[in-house]
Amino acid sequence: MDEQDDTRPPTRHLSEEECWSRIEAAPFGRIAVFAAGEVDIFPVNHMVDHDGADAPAIVFRTAAGTKLLELTIHSHVAFEVDGYTDEDAFSVVAKGEARQLERQSEIEHAETLGVHPWAPESKDRWVRIQPTDVRGREFRR
Repeated sequence: MDEQDDTRPPTRHLSEEECWSRIEAAPFGRIAVFAAGEVDIFPVNHMVDHDGADAPAIVFRTAAGTKLLELTIHSHVAFEVDGYTDEDAFSVVAKGEARQLERQSEIEHAETLGVHPWAPESKDRWVRIQPTDVRGREFRR
């Protein structure tokens, strides 16, 4: 189809509330981390944590390894979810600071969020991303 013949409405930017709704509904997301001159992207199962003085945060479980090491070295990360239906498609990106949860009270709270990793390996470390920027868009397919 020629771009000029496309009668679909233009891409629509999502409100912050719509972005958080899409993040919450997504079964998994992807975290992009940067370390040693390389960008890596990892899929993660996550939940949104609304319990805190700050804005909502994204929480996921992981194991010791590359992902945890890289976000420890460089804590500024991007988190992305996307999806589609027969009618439309969307993408949401949250950028912010990630940190491993270390206080027992934080870990106990994170365990109440219901994060269940799909991978069979033990995921005994908790990470919280506190976004400073959340943006999304959707368009008709």
